[in-house]
Amino acid sequence: MNWGVYEALITGVNKYSTEFGRLWLSIVFIFRFLVYALTAGRVWGDDQKEFVCNTRQPGCTNVCFDYYFPVSHVRLWALQLIFVTCPSLIVVMHVAYRENREQKRREKLGKDCEKIYMDTTKKRGGLWWTYLISLFFKAAVDSVFIYVFYRLYENFFLSRLVKCSLNPCPNIVDCYISRPSEKNIFTLFMIITSAVCILLNLVEATYLIGKKCKETIHKGNNMTLQERIVKSGHKDQENKTCKEQIKVGIHCKTSNITKIKVDNISK
Repeated sequence: MNWGVYEALITGVNKYSTEFGRLWLSIVFIFRFLVYALTAGRVWGDDQKEFVCNTRQPGCTNVCFDYYFPVSHVRLWALQLIFVTCPSLIVVMHVAYRENREQKRREKLGKDCEKIYMDTTKKRGGLWWTYLISLFFKAAVDSVFIYVFYRLYENFFLSRLVKCSLNPCPNIVDCYISRPSEKNIFTLFMIITSAVCILLNLVEATYLIGKKCKETIHKGNNMTLQERIVKSGHKDQENKTCKEQIKVGIHCKTSNITKIKVDNISK
């Protein structure tokens, strides 16, 4: 698998992300991609070869290994990394779609035409929703894979000795796992980094929602202030017109002018 392709594509989302998103990308590449690429194959390379059972019964060792390792750690982590990075690619594709629309509009109407988007990379409208949904999706993917590891491998840890009595084993046989301590440390490291990524995704989603709510409230306050200014201007104009009408002896109905002296009318 060419991880360089995924690295080049995912790095493109870095300029569209918040500070939390950039931190998430750094953790994914440094503590997950690189660690996986450099060490996972070496730690689990001898997984089945050095899984030894104290029996010579043909097929017993293979059956026991399949029972205790239904899915390889390495393949599960590969799937997890692929699924957790796909939403970031969707964000990149959404930005590319915006830029393509702008380019086609300029080609059709000229360079000085009105823009569809003020900034194609700014998280507004559909792009904001795409980015937010991608955060929840990434958090959900990591959560599901952590749960899968928990269910498959008994609290994430491997024992040095396992007992197996599956057919065709003649009786209860002892089987020994190769380098369980090293594998447990590596597994714990990957689980912790996944949990940190989940936390960062949720924090970033909270930050985006809070920022959106703040902008909406601020916009509503500005609109209310503008409406008050316009309304106040209308009332001032109404009062001024009404005073002029009263001076010439014309009756005027207004709630703001309740008392006008008769001597002012005579003047």
